[in-house]
Amino acid sequence: QVHLVESGGDSVQAGESLRLSCVATGYTFSNHCMGWIRQAPGKERERVVVIYRDGKIRYLDSVEGRFTFSKDVAKNTLYLQMNNLKPEDTAMYYCAVDVWDGRWCRSEHLWNSWGQGTQVTVSS
Repeated sequence: QVHLVESGGDSVQAGESLRLSCVATGYTFSNHCMGWIRQAPGKERERVVVIYRDGKIRYLDSVEGRFTFSKDVAKNTLYLQMNNLKPEDTAMYYCAVDVWDGRWCRSEHLWNSWGQGTQVTVSS
């Protein structure tokens, strides 16, 4: 069973940085679709970054150039480096993976493995 645990969320001032981590147990990150998803209260869920099966990485337009995804294979951990944080980045951030061998990425509401989330709060 896939178990994802996020960490690294905090309350920071605008312009500061955070690095989120997502450790997996019961699963080894491979070429399944995966990413970081966020949701703020009263707002739609957003794909912050998605890693497609071919390895391509796509960022949400509003975080492009500020956020960077990385993966440590040895530690079986995903990271999201977030720089120059803005108040609009405030949300619960979830790590998710779709352990599904389809050729494309499904909509994230179908993804079958999610962490519990880590809260990021950015004040102005």
